[in-house]
Amino acid sequence: MMIGVSSYSYSRLVNNGTMKQIEVIAKAKEMGFDCIEFSTIKVPEGKTLPEFAAELKAEADRVGIPIMNYTIGADFLAGSGGDLDAEVERVKREVDVAEILGAPGMRHDCSGGTFPANWQGARTFDAALPKMAAGCRAIAEYAAGKGIKTMIENHGRFCQESLRIEKLVTAVNHPNFGLLIDIGNFMCADDEPELAVGRLLPFAFHCHAKDFHRKSGMEPCPGKGWFQSRAGNWLRGAIIGHGNAPVAQCVRNLAQGGYKGVLSIEFEGMEDVLTGIALGHENLRRFVAMVQ
Repeated sequence: MMIGVSSYSYSRLVNNGTMKQIEVIAKAKEMGFDCIEFSTIKVPEGKTLPEFAAELKAEADRVGIPIMNYTIGADFLAGSGGDLDAEVERVKREVDVAEILGAPGMRHDCSGGTFPANWQGARTFDAALPKMAAGCRAIAEYAAGKGIKTMIENHGRFCQESLRIEKLVTAVNHPNFGLLIDIGNFMCADDEPELAVGRLLPFAFHCHAKDFHRKSGMEPCPGKGWFQSRAGNWLRGAIIGHGNAPVAQCVRNLAQGGYKGVLSIEFEGMEDVLTGIALGHENLRRFVAMVQ
């Protein structure tokens, strides 16, 4: 497996002005990562997204680290005013950005579960499935012509638990469409990560290593930094290996299932950013070494 890091992990430093987003590339290389992925590119004033993407690609080539994935938001249910064709065209332009970055994969969201005002019928996942699958399939077909694999992530509550994700990838039924499996995100939908990873492994194109501290929803709110899962349990971002997500077990499941792709850290803990990323990197390397 390649051990990577998402630019999202450094977002606190980028947002507070400590680091420019383009500087994340050299920092990831300095910290010993094999590759990097970009999530929601923050375009500097006076530049376009394609222009800045070309600069990011040039910087990655300069420091010698590949950009392996590009992640963006999308909503094939309510995005672009509920106009599926318009949303598909918008996301296709993001595929063009992934091509500029030289990324072999792109993750787009599917839907957050908000139904457009003119929706007819039941407002359920199964009722929305055909429309969401149509959007995902259209992007997969377009990206295939550019040699870019497309995927969704278990992300955003509505498309998060493994049984729903399995239904979606089955409905799309396209060889260029798969999944970005985020180990920790299953906890947001109260899905057991080790079971979910085992269920979805055959569809994995890319993986995120993420950890969360978890407390029962029967307890009062632990305070600042905690949020609730769909079932009302308390979660807070953690350093890889410090939380309650079974990261090591999931890494073993991936390895035993033959996964040989990228395992990329997405850190969103409260700790110092660089310390949290570095400690998580050390632990993740150790977990991978245990199964190779």
